[in-house]
Amino acid sequence: MSLSKVRELREQRAKLAEQMAGMAKIQAESGKPMSAEDRAKFDQIDKDQESLKGQIDVLERSAQAEAETRGTVKPPESQVGDGADQLSPVSEYREALREHGTKALDHIRPEARSAVRKLDRRFWDAMKDYLARGEGGMSAESRAIITGANNEFRDMGIGTNTLGGYFVPQGFVYKIEEALKYYGDMLNVAEILDTATGQTLPYPTDNDTTITGEIVGEGKQVSIADVTIGHINLGAFKFSTKMIKVSLELLQDSAFDMQAYLQNKMATRLGRILNTKFTVGAGTTEPNGIVTAVVANNGSAQTWGAGSGPGIPLVAAGSSANTGGSETGGTTIGYADWVNLEHSVDPLYRRGAKWMMHDTTLRQAKTLLDKYGRPIWVPGMTAGAPDTILTYGYSVNNDMAQIAVNAKTVLFGALNKYLIRRVKELGIMRLNERFADYGQVAFIGFARYDGNLIDAGTHPVNYLVQAAS
Repeated sequence: MSLSKVRELREQRAKLAEQMAGMAKIQAESGKPMSAEDRAKFDQIDKDQESLKGQIDVLERSAQAEAETRGTVKPPESQVGDGADQLSPVSEYREALREHGTKALDHIRPEARSAVRKLDRRFWDAMKDYLARGEGGMSAESRAIITGANNEFRDMGIGTNTLGGYFVPQGFVYKIEEALKYYGDMLNVAEILDTATGQTLPYPTDNDTTITGEIVGEGKQVSIADVTIGHINLGAFKFSTKMIKVSLELLQDSAFDMQAYLQNKMATRLGRILNTKFTVGAGTTEPNGIVTAVVANNGSAQTWGAGSGPGIPLVAAGSSANTGGSETGGTTIGYADWVNLEHSVDPLYRRGAKWMMHDTTLRQAKTLLDKYGRPIWVPGMTAGAPDTILTYGYSVNNDMAQIAVNAKTVLFGALNKYLIRRVKELGIMRLNERFADYGQVAFIGFARYDGNLIDAGTHPVNYLVQAAS
């Protein structure tokens, strides 16, 4: 990666951010809303700086990936045997599976069929070792096969031929999991807990915030103050990508990247439903979304200054100070609203806290100035530095409500207190025979998840609700 190129892009982005700040200041001083022409110009500048940010992120991620793979390159041929081309177990398996995708197992090349069966047999032998002796007693080789250590393979199987079902190789699954994290931001900000089974999991909580120590006189008995222990139950709801059918023509066309196509489709479908449910899921029959959990835990909305405090949701009053435009109550968020929401969360949870909002809410935040005339949105100008609002990072989640009367538009706090429970890993099945008469092969992905906010009564996350008018 060219450091000079990144530096140049950051300087360009800084200039655009200065232009945005200048336009917001002029608007604030005039006390009038932006004209349609100025708004279009502001939005275009914003779009340009976001484009630059994307270019910077790509360059930095590619540099990071290059650094991580430097130590894992294939050694020279003189170091790997007789100098002949050799495939790793994973590569060998993928080559065999690519051929198996267009033909039944019994009709592929003998060496490819042998590779599939050999690796599959090693995996199941390792599973038998695990079931017989447990994780602590199993051999190191079995553990490496099951956990995927040293770039090994795992969870691969040829399935049941009579049902036409086959498991897709694990490397394929990992690519989808990676794409999920980029699609659904809840998977980025939340903590993920992996479990081996899907049985109900009680997650313990405790609330000792009202208890302090004491001064004890000589010979006096100490007081008793037990810790209040509770728990939150996490289940395992089954999600699917729905069935995707692919024609044999596409499978056989070497110019078509079928793997990338399926990865993208499955990740997008699963990412959409997971992000929605982890954001606004109703609970009971689906995950308890973070917005739902915060509202339920924090109680009824109250206006700021009317008996509210930490843990109480705030009503966006539409503070007129330095907002750069006229206020219409429930359809705007003022600078004071952001400050009040920030301070409604306990200082302990403000360390590493983030905002979460819809992209259109972020757009409105970029036009706001603080009481000193400075923009509350500041782009990160150094490597790894995030863009911030009032010095806190933010997460854009388009499953959050947009600004409207009575809408719950902004979350703030320790977003990593939202716990996502993932059972094992994404399973993908290939159905070779079901649609054979149509010349198609079908793929289905299944995953089991649950989620809830870990709140013992101290309210690590709070929300802002727009005024009723």
